[in-house]
Amino acid sequence: MRFLFENNVLDGNLRELTCGGTAIPLQPQVFDLLLYLVAERARVVSKDDLISQIWSDRIVSDSALNSRINAARKALGDDGATQRLIKTIPRKGFRFVGEVREDVAAKPIPAEVAPGSPRVAADRPGIAVLAFENMSGDPAQEYFGDGISEDILTALSKQRWFIVIARNSSFTYKGRAVHIKQIAEELGVRYIVEGSVRKVDNRVRITAQLNDATTGGHLWAERYDRELVDVFAVQDEITERIVAAIEPQIHAAENFRTHRKPPSSLDAWDLLMQALSHYWRITPQDHAAAQKLLERAIAIDPDYGQALAVLAASHMFGVHLGWAELATTAPIAESAALAAMRCDHENAWAHAALGSVCFSTSRLADALSEFEQALALNPNFSLAQGYYALALSYAGRPSDSFEAAQKAIRLSPRDPSLAIYYGIAGYARFTERRYDEAIALAREAIRHRGDLTGAYRVLAVSAGMTGDGALADMALGELRRTQPNISLHWIATQLPWANDADREHYLEGFRRAGLR
Repeated sequence: MRFLFENNVLDGNLRELTCGGTAIPLQPQVFDLLLYLVAERARVVSKDDLISQIWSDRIVSDSALNSRINAARKALGDDGATQRLIKTIPRKGFRFVGEVREDVAAKPIPAEVAPGSPRVAADRPGIAVLAFENMSGDPAQEYFGDGISEDILTALSKQRWFIVIARNSSFTYKGRAVHIKQIAEELGVRYIVEGSVRKVDNRVRITAQLNDATTGGHLWAERYDRELVDVFAVQDEITERIVAAIEPQIHAAENFRTHRKPPSSLDAWDLLMQALSHYWRITPQDHAAAQKLLERAIAIDPDYGQALAVLAASHMFGVHLGWAELATTAPIAESAALAAMRCDHENAWAHAALGSVCFSTSRLADALSEFEQALALNPNFSLAQGYYALALSYAGRPSDSFEAAQKAIRLSPRDPSLAIYYGIAGYARFTERRYDEAIALAREAIRHRGDLTGAYRVLAVSAGMTGDGALADMALGELRRTQPNISLHWIATQLPWANDADREHYLEGFRRAGLR
């Protein structure tokens, strides 16, 4: 549809405003606002109408709204004083009052989809990150929202779970009121990340949400308020938190989707998603179930690097928590991790899995190198960060270990492995002879999960060293429940210390706690 008024033509199909045949440049959002006002010229359009239509019901400041209205007026040679075309109705809203003629323009013939157009791959869902909207009313602040969006896009691109649409495609919707289902269809994605940035003085509020485009529902949303002492530091922190939150939400949504499919139709991706849902429950039974599902996925696709990497990591998880025997499990895990590396040497999970094998087989230098490589590939990978912290502690670097464990906790504050990260931080403090802090961290780990071995080990040795017999008895009792094979011999032979002194310190804590 084309709208003709005065010497102007507003073409909705071409998304173009011309005056006397000359194109008038407009920001996409200003164009959408003008088009909506002209199309609804028979009535007063309220502020709520504009927020719903143009901003999809997101919170919008009055200054941001007024700046768009003023930009539309300026493009038409109008202003707030004369209000020749766009009239403000006090306490009611706005109305386009110019005389308009409608002209139905010929619809452009849809172009065939080019071979290179983005589409969801069979084994991975797609995700698009839209430009975060500047709600500050100050065009000079556009860079901050764009920077947040680009950083999220870059961080997500480092993961191997899903296809991330390039900036040049996803940013074409900037400033346009387009429904997420339309965006998803045009870009070939299942998930859309969108958000907004509002800066007032030296404070900034950033909102972000993850949408499932197939259902139109929100999977996750969060708001962050920060002081802008260091713009880049704030940008980095918010990006880190958003990306760490998005990945598990997509896993959960994909797992839910796969459970609604007939078992006979499950492909390798579906099996991987179901395996991950078991993986993160962190029980011996769930990891056994995960391994069976992963083996089925690999049988379908022997070169499925992600499934191979998770299989290796799952086997080693059992070793770390005392569920599986190192001698029989490590060769299986190492073979799967190396196969994953051959499939994709830039897969962070493959490096983390191989690092965990090296850790348990007393190759600490190699383990640290693999974990560092995993984090270089994906800095927001909380599991690799936790493994790295563990390896640092056994390498005799407790201070670095504590800092790495704290970062793992910050990266994923709702992580199912949070209890493990607190336990690692506690062990680092134990190594530094800071027993009270170690006990506090072990208690925090147990508060999150009371059925994992690591926290009870730290609690037992710390209580032993402080002479708290009652606490030591309780911790040892729970440890024997969660790891029946625990013994001084197991500790001395199965855990990979670089320093004999650290091993002896740990053993002494257990002796004083009463372990024989």
